Amino acid sequence: MSNSASFFTDFQFSDLMFLGEAAGRTLGISIVSITIGTILGCVFGWALQASRWFAQATIGTILDVFRSVPLIIQLILFYNFFPIIGWKMGPFAAGAFVLSIYTAALVANVVRGGIDAVGTPMRRAARSLGMSYWQDLRYVVWPIGLRAVFPSWVGVALSVIKDSALVSVLGYLELLRASQILITRTQEPFIILACAGAFYFALSYPLSKYSKKLEEGWAS
Repeated sequence: MSNSASFFTDFQFSDLMFLGEAAGRTLGISIVSITIGTILGCVFGWALQASRWFAQATIGTILDVFRSVPLIIQLILFYNFFPIIGWKMGPFAAGAFVLSIYTAALVANVVRGGIDAVGTPMRRAARSLGMSYWQDLRYVVWPIGLRAVFPSWVGVALSVIKDSALVSVLGYLELLRASQILITRTQEPFIILACAGAFYFALSYPLSKYSKKLEEGWAS
């Protein structure tokens, strides 16, 4: 029939802008999650190293749950659990909350490994020079240990940027969700997924490149 409506349209420049806006939302939730998760991870990692038995039995057990349970299950469970306790959270807030704890769980082990990487003789030498425990951490352990595990932290950060796509199950309009909407409308999955992949690369590559420059600067 000539009067029948067309439900599909070709991929247009406005669709590319739509993906760009969604990429901005992906970047936003990733920055929030990585920042909060890294800060919490540093605190948790220090606690796990400083008080091995007690912290491992409490904080370590909780973090193991977040590391072991698939992220998509965590997102769905927490998003539906918040309203039950009277705490209403939108998709962005709920997604950022879960991603932050998930990031903290990964960073905690990285930080603990960095602290352990600083040899006991070096720490004893710092204390013999009159440094307090906190001065030892600030001037010896953190600069050396965190520098050693920086590549591992970059790997975690890049992983979180990609894992943020799972927040789409909560209805948050990030890059993957926007791609699914456009694929349904245009029926051109190759073009749209190629554009989405390019946006993910554009979000991840600067961090990877900058981290490599920092490592080269530290090595020189």
